[in-house]
Amino acid sequence: MRALSFDVTIPRYLLARATGRWTDRAALGAVRMASVADPCIPGPGWARLEVLAAGICGTDLITLAFSHSPALEPFNSFPAVPGHEILARVVEVGPAVDRVQVGQRVVVDPILSCTVRGFAPEAACPSCAEGAPGTCDRAGEPGEVQIDGRPLSPGCTIGSNRDLPGGWGEQLVAHQSQLHPVSDNLADAVAVLIEPLSIPVHALLRSPPQGNEPVLVIGSGPIALGAVWALRATGFRGSIVTQAKRPHEAALAKALGADEVVTPGPEARRALLDTGARAYQPTLGPEVYRGGGFSTVFDCVGSASSVDQALCFARSRGRIMLLGCAGMLRNIDLTPLWARELQVLGYFVYGTETWRGEARHTFEVTQQLLLETDAPVGDLVTHHFALDRYREALRAAADHARSGAIKVVLHPRE
Repeated sequence: MRALSFDVTIPRYLLARATGRWTDRAALGAVRMASVADPCIPGPGWARLEVLAAGICGTDLITLAFSHSPALEPFNSFPAVPGHEILARVVEVGPAVDRVQVGQRVVVDPILSCTVRGFAPEAACPSCAEGAPGTCDRAGEPGEVQIDGRPLSPGCTIGSNRDLPGGWGEQLVAHQSQLHPVSDNLADAVAVLIEPLSIPVHALLRSPPQGNEPVLVIGSGPIALGAVWALRATGFRGSIVTQAKRPHEAALAKALGADEVVTPGPEARRALLDTGARAYQPTLGPEVYRGGGFSTVFDCVGSASSVDQALCFARSRGRIMLLGCAGMLRNIDLTPLWARELQVLGYFVYGTETWRGEARHTFEVTQQLLLETDAPVGDLVTHHFALDRYREALRAAADHARSGAIKVVLHPRE
């Protein structure tokens, strides 16, 4: 089958780092079109899928540009076919599969849980036993399940594992525990968003806002705009202030439920002061604030400037929800963290939630909320590309200031 392949080697790293602009490194670095073997079902509880659509995520771009932190490197294995935001159709099932049928559309939970790795339920690690496989304790170990006659390689997710190709190829295989049927009432352009939308839904279900006090969302990508939608979809009725840079992002934030959209800088400062915060000027350094502030700040960027802003804009004893994949950040002043007794909560993926009195996977909750709301969530998908135009797709996703992209989607079978 045709697929995009990504490998991590020192020569490829040096070549990518010499490419110049970050956007070009992401598009022209160590990813290439390849002909790889069609994946085979490794066991009776597995299914083979054809990919209908696969999103390009910010973490994909960071990985391809060799700009990520080395902290997660031991929990990946390469070469791999990237892509973890996957909408697919079932084309073959093993004899023990009873969750899905051939012909169904499904979204794929890319997390490699103890179940996917082949361990019996009674042998599951504490994270998987608690319904939080995103922090599976066995991510750095080979699995019990055999892939082409050898144990499954280490890895956190499909798309970062050498044995299980991701969505940037024509086909993949997945364990039935990873598959979630998609309603016929959801268009492909909405269904492919279930994975990224599930991240803010997961964060909100685990740490809901405190009452209806004002909330700030920093960022204007799919996770940030998804957080605005998820806040409203899960019942939050307080004020939502969103920080965005471009007019079309601001318009979509408003359509998804934001009360006010501000640009970084003076507009954002004014919004903070409107909460009752008072500004003070140190002898050296930027302004600091006391009083007022936002009870919850969603940092959906994960840069040094966004983390610094979140620390400054949160009210005393407020919470910072870190959804952006912050890595190695320099020159961050953590004084507000302890001086105002802030909480910083990081959320990575999804798992088993308590929803309306039942245990449900985050994907199921997100799909239900999409069916219940009429917000224009599908407008998050702004660009579509065939697989052989992957360089254009990666450039559009990496340079959204120029392209206007919010979510870029690949269609491997077109």
